[in-house]
Amino acid sequence: MRAAKVLVSILFLAMLASNIRLISHWSESRGVYDDICYLRQAHLFQRFGWQGLDTSLARETDGYLASKLRSIGYPDWSDRTRAPCHTLTTDGSKSVMTPPPGTGFVLALFPEGFQVVPLYVLANSIIAALALYGVWRARERGALTLAALFGALSIYFMINPTKASYSMAPTMVVCALTGLLTARLFVEEDRRRLLMIAAIGILLGLSASFRIANVVLSAGYFLFFGLSFLIWRSRETFAAGLALGLAFLVGLLPVFAANLVNSGHPLVSAYGGQDTAPPRLDPEVLLAYLRDTQFPLIVIACASTVLLWRFAGHPGVRKLALLVAGNLVLNLAFFATHPVFTPYYVIPILMQSLWTLLFAVVLTRGPVRGSIAHEADGPRPAEMLSRL
Repeated sequence: MRAAKVLVSILFLAMLASNIRLISHWSESRGVYDDICYLRQAHLFQRFGWQGLDTSLARETDGYLASKLRSIGYPDWSDRTRAPCHTLTTDGSKSVMTPPPGTGFVLALFPEGFQVVPLYVLANSIIAALALYGVWRARERGALTLAALFGALSIYFMINPTKASYSMAPTMVVCALTGLLTARLFVEEDRRRLLMIAAIGILLGLSASFRIANVVLSAGYFLFFGLSFLIWRSRETFAAGLALGLAFLVGLLPVFAANLVNSGHPLVSAYGGQDTAPPRLDPEVLLAYLRDTQFPLIVIACASTVLLWRFAGHPGVRKLALLVAGNLVLNLAFFATHPVFTPYYVIPILMQSLWTLLFAVVLTRGPVRGSIAHEADGPRPAEMLSRL
């Protein structure tokens, strides 16, 4: 087992090195309009500090946006009324950016002109580290095989499709961290359970700062903890749901602040058009997902969830599988009825689900704390969570 883990670790590090080599040659002017907006948000933060939340085009006094648009050959680079991913506020008083501030904030942590490469290198390194953690926590050959296969897949995905949008790099990191914490919550005995739930809530809230659609990643969690309280009506289930909800709102504070500054109300987003259209089934969108490489991953995630629920010996893992299943159903239903298709829309929920399932497997296999091998020692955390 140890020799196999060393070999897998070498493979992961080789893949990481290959990714970093590719990333080091990336250009920040690749002709994608959303990229320009994320970079403009970063520029505003570096120029104005926290006041950079205000993305009004009236603050465009240094020609940064026009210069960026001109560099990618945008024909109307000098016409502010046609600036991509900007929209007029409801009262028509100003034009502001539609994306939330999180991606621009993390880009602003790096020097202007060299922001995308270090962001992706850092995100790739974190994903590789979590994949290595999964491998070295595995105590059985089956768990090690799963950790090796999924770890390689996750590192590969950090190039394609993650490169499609700058918002995907931090989103993938949040999905992996959320998966780890969720698995630990249901598998390992920890008296700081409410703190762990709060950490999950904050991460889920923060994910919306990178992509507004990421807010749906929390749907299954609220469904699970909400139903738990309705079924058991105990102090523990109420405290768990309250901790999740309050922490989620804390994580959403950057989005609320940006909405307040740009749209005049914390709950009013700058998004418009198709992004805010009511849900409807569109055969073209459904066919696009069926033909896309996301579809096999959807099948794998759904099948893995069913198999884990069916064969899990740990009762906490069964509850975790139910949470993941609910989250998958709600997220897939949302994007199936969303009028816009992209090759990466459902990747976050799929990766969050698969990370959660993987860590549930490696944390419950073999003689590790919280495993079924110690079930006779006393009540398991999953039994305590039966009141959730």
